[in-house]
Amino acid sequence: MKIVLVRHAEVIEEYKGKYNGHIDIALSANGKLQAKTLAQKLDSLTFDKIYCSDLLRARETLEIFHREEEVIFTHRLREKSWGRDEGKSFEEITVDGREYQNFMQWIDALDGEDIQSYIENLQEYFNETILKEKCDTVLVVTHAGVIKTLLHFKEKISIEEAFSHSLPYSSFVTMELSQEFMF
Repeated sequence: MKIVLVRHAEVIEEYKGKYNGHIDIALSANGKLQAKTLAQKLDSLTFDKIYCSDLLRARETLEIFHREEEVIFTHRLREKSWGRDEGKSFEEITVDGREYQNFMQWIDALDGEDIQSYIENLQEYFNETILKEKCDTVLVVTHAGVIKTLLHFKEKISIEEAFSHSLPYSSFVTMELSQEFMF
């Protein structure tokens, strides 16, 4: 199975470079142009199924694709929730005295969804839903955290290393998976 994982396009200015999590944010004008360019790049592919985060920035990215395939919208493809830290930048979060010492300490210091629960949700959803489909090619429109978490499993790298990869707005990663592969 080929899975094409798309990160949503650029969000409106006030939310760029922030821990946005579950905030329902629209695309910027530039984001809409990015999505159109990406749609053209992927236009030659036919997808058996399309899965999309139910958050606005992912939905708006997919809308610009003008695809005819069935789309399954789900909260299970959302970015990690950052709770009270959502919508804040690193600098805004550190104002209250929290310090970055290392990746896992920082993730634990932030509010919101437990990282292990987040990872387990993604594993379960991909293993029990997407990978169980009898599909050749699947499109998943989602968020950077989702894609990086899947790279952690696929590439057998630490979650810290996976999250250190640059994944610009409106970029995509393709994974070729055998029938036996499980996240």
